[in-house]
This record gives sequence, C-alpha cells and structure tokens, in this order.
Amino acid sequence: MALARLSLATKMTQKTEPNNQTRIAVFISGNGSNLQALIDHQAQNSDCPYDIALVFSNKENAYGLQRAETAGVRTKCLSHREYDSRQAFEEQIVHILHDHQIELVVLAGFMRVLSPFFVSQYAQRIINIHPSLLPKFPGLNAMEQALAARETITGCTVHLVDDGVDTGPILAQKEVSVSSDETIESLQKKIHAAEHQLYPSALAQFCEQGLSAQS
Repeated sequence: MALARLSLATKMTQKTEPNNQTRIAVFISGNGSNLQALIDHQAQNSDCPYDIALVFSNKENAYGLQRAETAGVRTKCLSHREYDSRQAFEEQIVHILHDHQIELVVLAGFMRVLSPFFVSQYAQRIINIHPSLLPKFPGLNAMEQALAARETITGCTVHLVDDGVDTGPILAQKEVSVSSDETIESLQKKIHAAEHQLYPSALAQFCEQGLSAQS
C-alpha cells in the first residue's frame, strides 16, 4: 500500500515555518534497526522535516544507544525499576522531553506500554510502527499470528498511539507477501525491510503536514 491519507480525525494543519524541523525523540529498548533507518533518512535528505533530538531507552545495554551515539545523537537511559511507580517513571520521562523541547515521540521497538497519563501529555504526538496490517493482529506476536492464520498478505503499519493496544489512527501501511513455506525468521526479515522503508517516509510526511490537529 502507498502512504495512506490522514483521516479527518487526524488530519494535520500545515506548519507555519515549513523549513523548521520537528524535534523528535525516538524510544527504543533493543537493537534499534528502525532507529537506524530514521537516522539514515535524516542524514541522506537535506530537507528532512524531522530532527532526531534525543534517543531514549529503558535498557542501558540497548544496542540502539550505540547507533545514536555513533550518529552524534543525544541519548538518555532510565530504568523503570528505579522508580516507585509507573507514573513517577513516566513523569521523569516527560521532564526529560520538555528539557529537550521534544515535539513528537516516535516508538521504535520500545518494549513498555505507555500509560494513559503519558499518552495524554503527547496526545496525537506519539507514533508507533507495528508488524501487521492493523487492525489485524494487534498486540504481541503479530507475525506468529499471521502465520497461524495462513495469511497470504501481511505487512506493517505506522499509526498514532492512543490509550488502546495498537488501536490509534492509521497513518500508513506497507504490504509484504507470505509464501506457503514462510517461516517466522523469513517473515521477520521481510517485515523489517518493509518497516525500514515505511517508517522514515511516513514520519517525514506526518511532520511536513504539521502537528496541530484540526477541530
């Protein structure tokens, strides 16, 4: 599928200063291959509408932090285990984002579910990528679910985050074919390749169209 048009509920107004980049924070917990795709897109496009101002992780050994440091991107790591409550942890993250003047949160393999409190702080300004063609197969093990259902087509979806699990408005999708002898390993490779193409372009389109929802 080509990039989907934003629905009326999520259609964005044009930014008043189109040359200004949107300051984004990318949240990761692991390898950071989607982060690398976003870094590469920014480096290869002088008119890229987003700027990766911060990479945040809840795992200090996440390889994605090394990717960010290699690219000269600021990093911050906090463990939720150091906080008495989920909200205290997320309040600290919000403070960090404010300190870095973050306009948009981009989830790229962040393995924690964000609470309604956090989502409300960045309403319609949190983007995620999911390895299925939503609304099919939300939640965990989406690729395994697709194989079990004998799907011949699956893919990945970029969507806004709301209080549900992968239920936010869809921004863009990309299909991949599923062969009769597909394994989870081969399907992962296909979907990861599709994600690395889709995420940078969908994010760039979203930033170009602005971050203020129309009434």
